[in-house]
Amino acid sequence: MKALPDRLLLVTDRHLCVRDLPSVVQDSVCAGVRWVWFRDKDLAGPERLALARAVQEAVAGRATLSIGSDVEIAVALGLSAVHLPMSADLVSTRARLRPGALIGLSAHALADVARAKAMGADYVTLSPIFATASKPGYGPALGLASLAAARAVGLPVVALGGMMPETAGSAMAAGASAIAVMGGIFGTDDVAGNVRAYKAMLDGDNACA
Repeated sequence: MKALPDRLLLVTDRHLCVRDLPSVVQDSVCAGVRWVWFRDKDLAGPERLALARAVQEAVAGRATLSIGSDVEIAVALGLSAVHLPMSADLVSTRARLRPGALIGLSAHALADVARAKAMGADYVTLSPIFATASKPGYGPALGLASLAAARAVGLPVVALGGMMPETAGSAMAAGASAIAVMGGIFGTDDVAGNVRAYKAMLDGDNACA
């Protein structure tokens, strides 16, 4: 299995930010985030590309930047990490990206995890593990037991949905290879402090100065 960039995946949502998204991403990276999923998908193409470029500048090469649902933006920015829906064509996606590209898929059931492995994905996000307002419409919470079952499929699983510092450890113990966080970081005033709380729970505080 391909190693993931980190055990903490930051999922962007500019609607939760108390200030502009790139500056919050910059603070998160400086506090220890090493993997960012640019998700904000409710924007028109040119506007979304511009925001993705601003986030890329904020990351400044200090973290892996995955582009959600848009291979065109990843190619335009020279990136080789994408996160896509289960309906994606991974063969054509890999052909467009550099060798060794990191490709993740969004799973919402155990069957999705098995399908993602068969398709050649490098990892899946599995959600919602716990009930959360940021993941409506995806059915009831799957619970921690789903992580063990998904891990048995043989693909790295990123737990998504309701991941707080106090639940991160239990998700990892249950079988997650990493956790994905949105509101737990973007929806707070103390971005750096919350990043450090997650990092300390997962693998110790390794924040930069």
